[in-house]
Amino acid sequence: MTTRWGIAGTGSMAAAILPDFALADGAEVVRIGSRTPDRAREFAAPYEIADVGTIDDLLRSDVDVVYVATPHAQHHALAMAAIEAGKAVVVEKAFTASLAHTREVVELARSRGVFCMEAMWTRFQPAVVEARRLVAEGAIGDPFALQADLGAYRAYDPASRLFAIELGGGATLDLGVYPISMAQHFLGTPDKVVASGSLYPNGADASAVVTLHYADGRAASLVFALSTESPGRAVLWGTGGSIEIAPRFHHPTQLVVRRNGGGAEMLECPVRGRGYVHEIDEVTRCLTAGLTESPTMPLADTLDVQWVMEETLTQLGTTRVDSGSSEKPRCVTGVTHE
Repeated sequence: MTTRWGIAGTGSMAAAILPDFALADGAEVVRIGSRTPDRAREFAAPYEIADVGTIDDLLRSDVDVVYVATPHAQHHALAMAAIEAGKAVVVEKAFTASLAHTREVVELARSRGVFCMEAMWTRFQPAVVEARRLVAEGAIGDPFALQADLGAYRAYDPASRLFAIELGGGATLDLGVYPISMAQHFLGTPDKVVASGSLYPNGADASAVVTLHYADGRAASLVFALSTESPGRAVLWGTGGSIEIAPRFHHPTQLVVRRNGGGAEMLECPVRGRGYVHEIDEVTRCLTAGLTESPTMPLADTLDVQWVMEETLTQLGTTRVDSGSSEKPRCVTGVTHE
């Protein structure tokens, strides 16, 4: 059986994932939905997708899965509408722009028994899957710390999706979700979040240094920014060695495993296509098995990650449409970016 997907949105993420459907087992994109049908038609033409229209048309169609690929602030409404329509839904990260909205989507999906998953493609990359396998077999002992950075310089433009408050702009939702999710994947949910960083003139977060503290002494140190380039490396430390997820860690192809008393071993972990096919295949597997959540990216993990992001944004003192708060930060450094 082939799973029929509809894509809501015609931006960069929709364009990035679409080619990988040609490599997917049992999944195809049959419809594109946009606020403007002309834009949907233009976007779909190179892929010979004939069924295009509005988002409402997409939700009324016979697609099995709706992939939400719009700006963060629109995820909540679209995901809720898709679930109400009985469609399985895959929501781009960040899942929504606020913890409250994420809870609403999760509660509705669970109450309706509808499949719902955050499109955190990193968790399905072969290198990350292999790292988890190595940890499970005790290759580096007990993990006790994780370090990760992800920075990308983007010229500040308050009208751009990356920076616009009303669209959920800022470093945390756009880039911070990756290191935060990586820490959650390997260390679990922290007991305390401490964040400091800098803001753009409009109140969106430009950069952040986030430390996750665990009651048993474990910790994660995370740095992310839209104002500065960085290597994009993640290192998991254990009592018996370490695993480096080579840059850029959110779509890696190499691991470096170092065992205490031994040398470094480099492992090649190639991806198929652009790397998105792995999460597409996960959705197919889950739907075929009758699951309503992915075991690799369960909704409990999405809630945990969203909670850390909420704590981070609160401590940074960001201006946020969803929270209605522009209160100055407790831990902000006072640096601003023009």
